[in-house]
Amino acid sequence: MRRILISVCFILLIAVGFWYFTKPVPIPVSLFDVQPGLVESSVSNTRAGSIEACLRTRLSPIIGGRIAYLGVKKGDHVKKGQVLIQLWNEDQQAQSALAKKQVESARKRVAETCILAENAEREAARTAQLRARGFISEAAEEKSRFEARSRRAACVSINTEVVQAQARLNVASAEQGRTVLIAPFDGVVADIVGELGEYTTPSPPGVATPPAIDLIDNTCLYVQAPMDEVDAPKIKVGQSVRIMLDALPNKTLLGHVKRVAPYVVAVEKQARTIDIDVSLDDPNDIKQLLVGYSADIEVVLDRREHVLRIPTPAILEGGKVLLYQAKTKKLEEKLVKTGVANWEYTEIIDGLAQGDKIVPSVELEGIKAGTLVTITSSRP
Repeated sequence: MRRILISVCFILLIAVGFWYFTKPVPIPVSLFDVQPGLVESSVSNTRAGSIEACLRTRLSPIIGGRIAYLGVKKGDHVKKGQVLIQLWNEDQQAQSALAKKQVESARKRVAETCILAENAEREAARTAQLRARGFISEAAEEKSRFEARSRRAACVSINTEVVQAQARLNVASAEQGRTVLIAPFDGVVADIVGELGEYTTPSPPGVATPPAIDLIDNTCLYVQAPMDEVDAPKIKVGQSVRIMLDALPNKTLLGHVKRVAPYVVAVEKQARTIDIDVSLDDPNDIKQLLVGYSADIEVVLDRREHVLRIPTPAILEGGKVLLYQAKTKKLEEKLVKTGVANWEYTEIIDGLAQGDKIVPSVELEGIKAGTLVTITSSRP
């Protein structure tokens, strides 16, 4: 009997030791309390966008020539119609002056010739009256009549010369205008290529010649950003946009989609994008921006407020989450139905209730269904 008792005690000791050393050790985890909140569905640009001007023009002269007048410098504010650059054009000025003199001379001849025509017509009328009374011959009356018609024809002809002279003046003025660069709108001179006295040339097709004047309107700016072609069908004009800039850290500007490009840009074989334009909602934000700033955008596709939400990384394959059971202190898989989602939060339509506790991330080692856990913290 004594031997049996010793054996039983020994077996019990082994069993207790086996249980002690093999019992599951709770894994410490931080849980997430399911609570209502805001969930947005959004897409972001694939490459950095940039701040662009609504109006920007790169001006070059129509013809080549030596710069005789340079009326601006980089950074100057100019008004619409202001002369920016004028090429040497003294020969064309002389042609214009000659054309003006020809117009003036033609107009004087018109006055003289047409006065003579009026006198001849009055003389023909008097001759016709004298012929009716029998004081002069028919031949004399006919000669006077033809003289009046001839004078009138000369008057009409000389008016045609005035039109021709005016046309030559217009051609000379147009040629002179080809040597002048004029600001097409109010703006800021961003760049100038060329100095006073240097020769400048126009930009022929197919030749990358820098413009003489780069003019921008800095009172109207927008963001242009490339978006992945996969996201193109989701983006609509008028959707809200958040704008982030490296030049303004920790600050988010608000805007809306103004234009979605109707074509795809293939920058690389594996990168096909569409460009979208974003207007800023607050005009005062434009004062903080410079053309050329890099910008990232986030287009809000959908927005849901006061809905149950969970961290997006908490969702397992198959639409399941790890739910904490307070009675057993273990985790169990729970199938959920989701709605609007982004990289941070996902809307829960069914499967969870407010106050449920789940594992916010399934990347922790050893975390799976059936795992015994101990709560280190719980946050909404």
